[in-house]
Amino acid sequence: MKIGTATVQIYTSVGTRLVMGIPGLVRRAVDRVRRGDDEALSEVLYEIYAGAWRRTGWHVPRGTNIYDLEWDALLLLDACRVDLLEEVRPEHDFLGPVGSIRSVGSMSEEWMRKTFTAEYEDQMADTAYVTANVFTNEVLDPADFAVLDEVWRYGWEDEAGTVPPRPVTERAIDVAREADYDRLIVHYMQPHHPFITTDFGEEIGADPFGREGHTTEVDALRKGLISLAEFWTAYRANLEHVLEEVEILLSNLDAERVVVSSDHGDAVGEWGIYDHPAGFLHPSVTDVPWSVTTAEDRGTFEPALEPSDEADSDVEERLKRLGYL
Repeated sequence: MKIGTATVQIYTSVGTRLVMGIPGLVRRAVDRVRRGDDEALSEVLYEIYAGAWRRTGWHVPRGTNIYDLEWDALLLLDACRVDLLEEVRPEHDFLGPVGSIRSVGSMSEEWMRKTFTAEYEDQMADTAYVTANVFTNEVLDPADFAVLDEVWRYGWEDEAGTVPPRPVTERAIDVAREADYDRLIVHYMQPHHPFITTDFGEEIGADPFGREGHTTEVDALRKGLISLAEFWTAYRANLEHVLEEVEILLSNLDAERVVVSSDHGDAVGEWGIYDHPAGFLHPSVTDVPWSVTTAEDRGTFEPALEPSDEADSDVEERLKRLGYL
């Protein structure tokens, strides 16, 4: 069992680099400055600051575990802020009023480790979890769930740099129809960047983890390459895109109490932070939407996607290159 570990290291694309410590970061910054990289100092200072949250903030007890709340199906929209969902809610009458709860984590791995613990073994055993989030590979044991359908293993799109929402919708409908599970969790990757509905150019968002000379949309915002208004418009469009899939799912799923929520939010400069490092305590990241609605299977959509093991080796190799494995 991978859950319930008392001592946990939280890793992200930046956090893994902090393993070598501040002296190593400073040496790298000096080398970059010597090569004429004017951004090196500001970058290393940001990494140290964000890393401080990762190393200390996640120890702070906080949040409400989802298993302590009432729901039959939980639809997670990764990195969705409360105010963003509130903003679009009037255009989507299938959503209920947008309330909020405090999450147990401020990034996906932290959320999983603090949600799926030994305390909730019985509830997990009756839960079907359909997910596009790659951290399940690091954190979860399929044996602990009624179903753990890792859509990211076969639904990943290289060009998009993520798992688009349609494969998740298809698998969620199939899983829900094949058996009557006590609880269903459906974890979409949107509105988390990369913003698959917006093209900022080949140097921004081309690589969702900021590798190989590219920069993520959130890093582009931090560096002033795009404005907050541009970022927010793209962020909202990514949310609108996944909500189209949520509407399809709600018409092809039988569940009396459905909650649309998120694992964590996203910072756009609050307390000097962009993105959602582990342990970050600002409400923009720790508070997540809690919108209650219902679902009825009207049979309006027939999934065609079947799970496949053929892509596993390719996906795992990609995750190694991204620093996840």
